[in-house]
Amino acid sequence: MPLDPLDPLVHRASRPNPVVSIEQAQALLFEHYGLQGQLHSLGSQQDLNFRVESTRGCWVLKFCHDDAVLQALAAQHAAMLHLARQGVPVPQALIAPDGRDTIAVQLGQQHLQMRVLSYLEGRPLTRLKHLGYESIARIGRLCGEVDRALFDFRHPGLARTLQWDPRHAHKLLDHLLPALEDVRQRGRVVEMTFQAQRRLAAVSADLPMQAVHLDITDDNSVWQRDNDLRWQLAGLIDFGDLVHTWRVADLAATCAALLHHAHGDPFAVLPAVVAYQQVTALSEAELRALWPLVVLRAAVLVSSSARQLSVTPDNTYIRANVEHEWEIFDIATAEPFELMEAAIFSSVGRSIPEFSKDGILPLFVGVTDSTVCQVDLSVLSEHFADGNWEQADVDERLLADVAADSGWACTRYGEYRLSRTRIDTCVASATCALHVQVKAPPGTALQAPWAGTLRRLADASVVLEGAFASLHLWGMNCPFPAGAVLAAGASLGEVDGSLLVQLCRSPELSPPLFCTPARAAAWQRLCPSPATLLGMHCDAPPPPDAEHLLQRREASFARSQKHYYQAPPQIERGWRNHLIDMHGQAYLDMLNNVAVLGHGHPRMAQVAARQWSLLNTNSRFHYAAIAEFSERLLALAPEGFDRVFLVNSGTEANDLAIRLAWAASGGRDMLSMLEAYHGWSVATDAISTSIADNPQALSTRPDWVHPVMAANSYRGTFRGADSTAGYVRSVDETLHQLDAQGRQVAGFICEPVYGNAGGIALPDGYLQQVYERVRARGGLCIADEVQVGYGRLGEYFWGFEQQGVVPDIITMAKGMGNGHPLGAVITRREIAEALEAEGYFFSSAGGSPVSCRIGLAVLDVMAEEGLWENARVVGAHFKARLQALVDHHPLVGAVHGSGFYLGLELVRDRDSLEPATQETALLCERLRELGIFMQPTGDHLNILKIKPPMVTTRQSVDFFVDCVARVLDEMSC
Repeated sequence: MPLDPLDPLVHRASRPNPVVSIEQAQALLFEHYGLQGQLHSLGSQQDLNFRVESTRGCWVLKFCHDDAVLQALAAQHAAMLHLARQGVPVPQALIAPDGRDTIAVQLGQQHLQMRVLSYLEGRPLTRLKHLGYESIARIGRLCGEVDRALFDFRHPGLARTLQWDPRHAHKLLDHLLPALEDVRQRGRVVEMTFQAQRRLAAVSADLPMQAVHLDITDDNSVWQRDNDLRWQLAGLIDFGDLVHTWRVADLAATCAALLHHAHGDPFAVLPAVVAYQQVTALSEAELRALWPLVVLRAAVLVSSSARQLSVTPDNTYIRANVEHEWEIFDIATAEPFELMEAAIFSSVGRSIPEFSKDGILPLFVGVTDSTVCQVDLSVLSEHFADGNWEQADVDERLLADVAADSGWACTRYGEYRLSRTRIDTCVASATCALHVQVKAPPGTALQAPWAGTLRRLADASVVLEGAFASLHLWGMNCPFPAGAVLAAGASLGEVDGSLLVQLCRSPELSPPLFCTPARAAAWQRLCPSPATLLGMHCDAPPPPDAEHLLQRREASFARSQKHYYQAPPQIERGWRNHLIDMHGQAYLDMLNNVAVLGHGHPRMAQVAARQWSLLNTNSRFHYAAIAEFSERLLALAPEGFDRVFLVNSGTEANDLAIRLAWAASGGRDMLSMLEAYHGWSVATDAISTSIADNPQALSTRPDWVHPVMAANSYRGTFRGADSTAGYVRSVDETLHQLDAQGRQVAGFICEPVYGNAGGIALPDGYLQQVYERVRARGGLCIADEVQVGYGRLGEYFWGFEQQGVVPDIITMAKGMGNGHPLGAVITRREIAEALEAEGYFFSSAGGSPVSCRIGLAVLDVMAEEGLWENARVVGAHFKARLQALVDHHPLVGAVHGSGFYLGLELVRDRDSLEPATQETALLCERLRELGIFMQPTGDHLNILKIKPPMVTTRQSVDFFVDCVARVLDEMSC
């Protein structure tokens, strides 16, 4: 039966916006409020709004149709006053000189109501392409705070018929749906609203009611950035939908709006539900009603906009929202209602009734735990090595191998499988097994565990649908046709080699065999373990609680030893240029310049194990490996270098280099470059002046350390191609001061490529001139190659080659041992022997047989796998792709470095070079969410120091740059 066009619900949903020119609005504003100023149009679906900029501040001028709305407007004003008294930031109505807060005006045939509200400074978040967890949760919390504050609010104006009130959704949609001209779209809306209404009807009588805002969204909340560029709530606006209805409808409206920022994943809005629940507890009926109400809200959104555009086709505000309203509908209906309900219950810690095991017969007769051997396919499984989990059907083959020995084997339910890990993708890997696979002797008989009806699905499964659950089976010979009714204990068929078993509590669902970690809790409620049915223990132990483990770390591990990220994932496995957490999620490693060969390299494990099984001792013993490794290192060094010291780290290497300079020169005074980092020992910390690593660095230098100006030709005092002379003058000034004091220069240490600033090349000729001046005074020149050397630069094996110089001492570490503690100092004989006057040098583990064999293996693998060439070729592609970002993203100021030592410097202004410190931190956080580990560097922490394993592929490079571009695009909104 068609609706009466005079029905208030239909009438309101079909009205055009008021028509008031800026001139008319200005005249009315002055006439009734005495306000003058500039007016700027603001969007609205059915009203007309202007921002007023006057000498008395900013205001919002609002016009709406006079359709018996006076009581509703009075309710809005009263509610805003009520909320303000409880600390919720909301606008307030301006009282006109005649004492009214709402004024009736007649413009032609239009009967309008006019009012002025205070303007809340800030901006909505609607057009942001990404809302983080914190912002989504804050909007949910705001909704809970408003509902809690309005719990006892009463007003006659709340009793009205409103199109957004979900109690009228079915009636309204009957009227609006014809406006959807696309038959396919209309059919989808009809189907999904039917399902939503059916589920809602089961709980609607139990839903509590109260006054609600009904439009607490990213568009109707205003925000401001704090000093860290994080969004902070500034206020809530637009009370036009204030009504007395189901309380949970308020949260549903909020969740629906947030789906626009969910990147296709409805689970992304669950933080809003959790935050709401923490403020205002939801009943079980409300939890069940929430997602049906979200779907209904989405259906009304798309239908209402279609209807409104048919009435006012020139309404740009509505037209601009249509696309993202359909996005909201698509995401709201992307997952089954049952799954979203389970996810909501799980997110707030509410249980659902346990799956009843009473009366269930075993699927196999006579099978026990002792019969079946479980196969560990988890992230830490000993079955996995050398990347074999990347092979097709590896799980099936491992299962078959175990079954060949024991007769029976099974996988584990709820296990996060390493073989399901996917790399170089923002999409979470579906690693959690929602089934069990049993390898049983062919012909093993199966019996029906309960009475039910057989179904056959397109995925080749057989389903036994019972009263309380469905049993999904793959890999069996079933002689019965679809529709057959079986009694409990009846023959079901025979195993055909390998049987997949899955339970599902909802007969309408066809659940996946695997799901992502974020969906695991919800799906496991719907697809419980089949352990009881199988008659065997087949549940995987839950992965460790990463947060609890972090608490243990912080309770015992010294706090000055920091960790990446506030809530880091627990990383227990690595392979090549990726790290893997305990849920099987892979992270692209763009940080680890230590693991030059990549993580988990089999040669490292083989060489270390072999040498450990033979001997590991200190370098005072006589064995072949130390001579072989020393010879290999000298072969890499320039001519004239003939002595090697082996130590454990870059810090020890640089510390030893300082001692060598002291011994060989007879002096103590060292020159080092500002903003550099060389290590953590007393001596290397003394020459390190990076305030990012030590905020007290510049004020705590001992008198033997003389920092010279950082030779940064991008943002330093002297810039560009002609900056060399200016930076050399800084060195001259320091040397002249030492000359005047009669002090002997011991040496000069710096990275030949400015590593701590992101791989910036030193100005041309800089080291040539500085080395000449230092040597003229009897000092030694130390090249700190710990970070930038050993082939990482691609074009050069050593950083000093870029400057066309040869140092006196070369220090190295990091990638020498691919993660094993190994460092070295290479120098000339006369320098090395100068140390003997001060006593012998000894490092207990430096140069041990294991360390030397690992060092040799690293050099072998680098040569065999062409990693230096890979750094050159893929590194050049990497830099070119990063350089292209400069043309498209204003935040990108410059790209530094070469090979696999690159720096992406972010600035707020390319002229002033104001560092984009906060933006860089946010970028790194967002990259982690997308599956990439990246951290900032430099004294301003505004540079991405990109130094991945040297096995990094072109595919990984493209993934990284695409993600950086995506985040920069998100941040530009």
